[in-house]
Amino acid sequence: MKNKYLLIIFGIFFLFCFTVFFKSLKNSNAYKPEIINGKILSPFVAIDFYSNKKILSEDIFNDRDFYLINIWASWCMPCRAEHNYLIELKKQNSLKLVGINYKDQIENAKRFLNEFENPYSKILKDKNGTLSIKLGAYGVPETFIINKKKKIIKKIIGPINEKTYNEILKIIK
Repeated sequence: MKNKYLLIIFGIFFLFCFTVFFKSLKNSNAYKPEIINGKILSPFVAIDFYSNKKILSEDIFNDRDFYLINIWASWCMPCRAEHNYLIELKKQNSLKLVGINYKDQIENAKRFLNEFENPYSKILKDKNGTLSIKLGAYGVPETFIINKKKKIIKKIIGPINEKTYNEILKIIK
């Protein structure tokens, strides 16, 4: 009789565990940012890369036709691959490049910029990744093109390449 009760309890426990695991397979908790093309850039506060002072987004996005926000890190190999395109984009008068240094060691990031040249007019720190997530990013590199009205008009996931570089040039002309 005792064995019968143990078998029933074990069966109920097994059924419970199976149900929980089966339901969890259908519900993904992976972070997927929403589609943000066409949305207005939300105001934010960040830390300046060089001065460590707080800076408001309103102070950054106020004087150009277009802005390019590039999320990068010194440890990111695709960031190195796209860097020459950023250097070329820096030459566009209607475009201001803003870098967000993502989960990086400051000394490594400075060494990266000294070695490869700094294409950014402003760099913000994102030590824990929350600023990037707030913008709708989930990795590096990611790039956002923003117009004068602070509207996000394009998001590029992954490194800028020849194709996306030409798309950016068409947008800002």
